Amino acid sequence: MPHIPATMQALVLTKFDGAGALELRELPTPQPEPGQLLVKMVAAPINPSDLMFLDGLYGVRPELPHTAGFEGSGVVVASGGGLYGGALVGRRVATSALEGGTWAEYCLAPTMGCIPLTPQVSTLSGAMALVNPFTAWALVAIARRQGAKAAVQTAAASALGRMIIRLSQRFDLPVINIVRRQEQVEQLRALGATHILNSADADFDQQLKQRCRELGATVAFDAVAGELTGQLLQAMPRHSEVHVYGALSLGAISAHPGDLIFRDQRILGFYLGHWLREQNPAALLRTAIAVQRLLAKEFRSEVRAVLPLAQHQRALKLYSGDMTGGKVLFVP
Repeated sequence: MPHIPATMQALVLTKFDGAGALELRELPTPQPEPGQLLVKMVAAPINPSDLMFLDGLYGVRPELPHTAGFEGSGVVVASGGGLYGGALVGRRVATSALEGGTWAEYCLAPTMGCIPLTPQVSTLSGAMALVNPFTAWALVAIARRQGAKAAVQTAAASALGRMIIRLSQRFDLPVINIVRRQEQVEQLRALGATHILNSADADFDQQLKQRCRELGATVAFDAVAGELTGQLLQAMPRHSEVHVYGALSLGAISAHPGDLIFRDQRILGFYLGHWLREQNPAALLRTAIAVQRLLAKEFRSEVRAVLPLAQHQRALKLYSGDMTGGKVLFVP
């Protein structure tokens, strides 16, 4: 049994007021209870959902102060009991947070929320193996299950958007990729993306309708929300649906009632936490193995910086300034 110190360093959010409300504090190291594991963290990324959490805009609002960070990787050092939990002690895992966050030296995690890493996956890559890869896998699976001829995605230049592009290429699913800047168009062309639209173009609506009609796109993955959700519905054919998994616009969804009533279209929310809980353990393990096999290619993430917890302000400024420029990770 490795030595577990009585206290640890953690990035604690004191109020829902952005990165400035984060403090590096010394806290008691938590002890796992039944159904829980204690993970010694090795790396933890910053995701868009983390930034929303810091601002109080995420759907999860725990009592403050609260340790931040939704995912990461490390080594299980203690178990609250159970055969599966005991078997994971000493193993490298990708993990989600439970009562505390992952931006800390130690993280309390649900036993079923820890995914053992295969030998081929580095612990650094494993830190980014849950939120984006599992979301990309789940969204593309929705389109494939529905037999969609093609799909549309917003924020296509993001790390998750690029994963969806690569995964859709693997499954021969045409995807209409929407970005905001011309340089992002060029970046996606370099990835082999075929259908790329710039929402800043004057004829964007017309282009979107034409591509959706030509390809028969009936499913959309929307990370932006706001007015763009309604634009997607109006461009897509009858019986289409938009799965909203983000709110980068910070605006309320705008859609014409006629699209929902007379064209039988739907807007659905997608939250990875709910999706994971709906999977049985065997199916989740199979997905975890499949995802890890793709981490080096389809699900690879570009890493821009790796910084200690003490440099959290620099890390958050670097990432929020250009979220498509590569991941920034904490190494406790």
